[in-house]
Order: sequence, then structure tokens, then C-alpha cells
Amino acid sequence: MFKTEVIRLCFCYNNSMKQSIIFQRLEGFTLLVVSIFVYVNLNLNIFVFILALLLVDIFMAGYLINNKVGAYIYNVGHSISIPLVIGAAGYYTGSGMTIAVSLIWFAHIGMDRAFGYGLKLESGFKNTHLGHIGKK
Repeated sequence: MFKTEVIRLCFCYNNSMKQSIIFQRLEGFTLLVVSIFVYVNLNLNIFVFILALLLVDIFMAGYLINNKVGAYIYNVGHSISIPLVIGAAGYYTGSGMTIAVSLIWFAHIGMDRAFGYGLKLESGFKNTHLGHIGKK
């Protein structure tokens, strides 16, 4: 009896973990779509958007030092907090360029999360809060 309870508990835990990851990936997709929608509706330059979308990955440079520094720097750059503050500052000052930077940054974070590239763990680049990236 104890063995079946443990198996059932593990099964439920794994399902709830998978469900939470699916929700987080859908949330990322939503962030991507809404960022693009707002960017386009503000009549901002779509070519700049496309060219700058991957610039946020400059935060991967920390991995040139080691996994711990890399994870920290990557996570700072892929946190929603920074583009949120930048977007609020852009709104407050009326700076279209600042708002554009914020929306591009949000879109990048949303794209990463939608594809399963979550915040990094110190154990290595492929280990994220959304699970392992690629084949083990």
C-alpha cells in the first residue's frame, strides 16, 4: 500500500510540474504576442524590432566566465523587472525609443519562455526553471 501511495504522489507531482511549465510557456507566448501588438499599434519601426529582438541575448556573455556568473547575468537580463521599469520611464517621459526598447525586451523574454528557455540555474546553461533544454 505504501508503495502505491508514493507512486501516485510522484505521478501527481510530475503532472502538476508539467502543467505549471505549460502555463509559464503560454504566459511567455502571450507576452510575446502582446508586445508585438503594442509595438505595431504604436507605429514603431518593425524592422528595428526584428533586428533588435535577439540583442537581449548579449546577457549570455557571462557564461564566458563560468556557470554561476553566467546564470546570474543571464537571469538579470531576462527578468521582466528591467523592461518594466524602462517601459514605465518611457511612458512617463514620453520617449518612444525607450518604450520601443522595453517592448522589444518584453518580446524577447516572452519568446524565450514560449520556447522553453527559462531562467538559468547555476548548474549549467541548459538547466532552467522550465526544465532541461535539449536532449539529456
